[in-house]
Amino acid sequence: MKILSTITLLFLLPLLIAAEKQTPEAYIRINQLGYLPSGVKAAVWGSPGNQTISDFHLVDFTNGKVVFTGPASKPFGSYGPFAQTYRLDFSAFLRPGVYYLKAGGVVSPVFRIGKDVYNGAADFCLRYLRQQRCGFNPYLKDSCHTADGYTLYGPMPDSTKIDAIGGWHDASDYLQYSTTSANTVYHLLAAYRDFPQVFSDHHDANGLSGQNSTADVLDEARWGLDWLLRMHPQPDWLFNQIADDRDHRGMRLPALDSFYGRGHERPVYFCSGQPQVQGVKYNKMNKSTGMASTAGKFASAFALGYAVLETKDPAYARKLRMKAGTSYALGLENPGVQQTASVLSPYIYAEDNWTDDMELAAAELFAITRDRSYLKEGMKYAAGETITPWLGADTANHYQWYPFINIGHYEMALNAPGNDKKLLTGYYREGIDRVWQKANKNAFYRGVPFIWCSNNLTAAFAIQCYWYENLSGKNDYAALAQANVDWLFGCNPWGTSMVYGLPEYGDAPADPHSAFTHLKNYPIDGGLVDGPVYGSIYKSLIGIRLADPDEYAPFQSDLVVYHDDYGDYSTNEPTMDGTASLIYLLALKENEGMKTK
Repeated sequence: MKILSTITLLFLLPLLIAAEKQTPEAYIRINQLGYLPSGVKAAVWGSPGNQTISDFHLVDFTNGKVVFTGPASKPFGSYGPFAQTYRLDFSAFLRPGVYYLKAGGVVSPVFRIGKDVYNGAADFCLRYLRQQRCGFNPYLKDSCHTADGYTLYGPMPDSTKIDAIGGWHDASDYLQYSTTSANTVYHLLAAYRDFPQVFSDHHDANGLSGQNSTADVLDEARWGLDWLLRMHPQPDWLFNQIADDRDHRGMRLPALDSFYGRGHERPVYFCSGQPQVQGVKYNKMNKSTGMASTAGKFASAFALGYAVLETKDPAYARKLRMKAGTSYALGLENPGVQQTASVLSPYIYAEDNWTDDMELAAAELFAITRDRSYLKEGMKYAAGETITPWLGADTANHYQWYPFINIGHYEMALNAPGNDKKLLTGYYREGIDRVWQKANKNAFYRGVPFIWCSNNLTAAFAIQCYWYENLSGKNDYAALAQANVDWLFGCNPWGTSMVYGLPEYGDAPADPHSAFTHLKNYPIDGGLVDGPVYGSIYKSLIGIRLADPDEYAPFQSDLVVYHDDYGDYSTNEPTMDGTASLIYLLALKENEGMKTK
């Protein structure tokens, strides 16, 4: 496997312990993975008191010499636990090496500048998806949920037996959702399509060690595609989820799942286009209005699967192409959203948008058919969601605007005629600028709202910034894009990475809300945790109780909290789809490094 850093363990450990110890007066937050030589390079200095600074120094760790001195930014004032904050921008310094920053009497952790700082990171995060596999699980070398499942809400009699085995568990629970799974498949396929050179082959199709002449990212995508095919078994049938929140009754390994009154068999919810249960004791039904939000995601994943696999497995690709057409047709016939169902609690994936899903499906169908009617339909759908509604907003419901950015705008713009491309690119710019108007007021350039799964939004938004740059040829939001990447790897108030095990020798989640770690101490390498939430959200959630003293207590605030604690399912639970989005982003960054001269 590719190595995440060219620095060996023996070299890294003294680097991490030799930097001067920080004092409580101030802290310097960095991207622990490091910085690309020609990219944006910035850190944030924050003080809980009234301390100020005017400049900073970049120090070569190998000899202790100052190699760059720069002015601190304007004072940004208070943010979270800090009373005063500054940005420290050293983008002008290009020389690879090992360094630390010094300002106001404190130093940062040691970090690298190099074109390979992201190398292997995308492949590393694939470990988490392999561990999330349902059916045969290569990490456990065991099978689970092999009795799935019995139908609910469908045109067939309730409890009809169907084969819905496979796919991935959604998070640290073992529910499975078609929408998040299709989005995961799409990101994996797109990552391979756009950056095939960054991925390696060290596992077979079942996820076990051993090469099979196929990049591991494609093996993982195909695992998801196989399951999506089972969830769309005939042209007028589409299923939306397996299991429900009865799953949350207890932590256990997946093979021990039996909470539904039928042994190990679990319910499979039909995509009916009608309201379904949302917490029995709350006497609620969800607000489903149609099928297009799910059908569009299926269609785009199938169509992109056809494009990527057409020459590698023509017979399988033809099946995907056919299923792309039938699922798109279901979306055309049933406009609206299919939200998820819950039984015990009111918490669901409350998706409210669907035209973005149909736009993406139309874009991918045009790409494989060259039928210009798809371009026309896609632009009609694009007008239905010009700006993803959370961009620039302070809050949103859980998964309300999913998949967090309008992927269809980018895919449509790749093939649209000049005026349409300009229009779509303008939509991206306006959405980014709405976030920028909030972000430029704080030193972290933070404009993403602290709602549940804020890290998923962060990764997705960074991708939109890079796609805008690709479409427009302009890099006017480069610092904002990089700030969102940096946030995920330690340039945040807590100074921690949000990815389990990445970097290996840094501050990263160690006690996630996961049965694998909590019960068996199994590492969940590569999993992106949910991320920080507003203090008000944290205080309102049901059943959260920290299991251990909070090591980040000095950095919590009324604004936002994050806990590396098994008991906090709101900030420290990894998710499959967020990790897939991160895989695309890390592949993009590794590719950027490869282009560095």
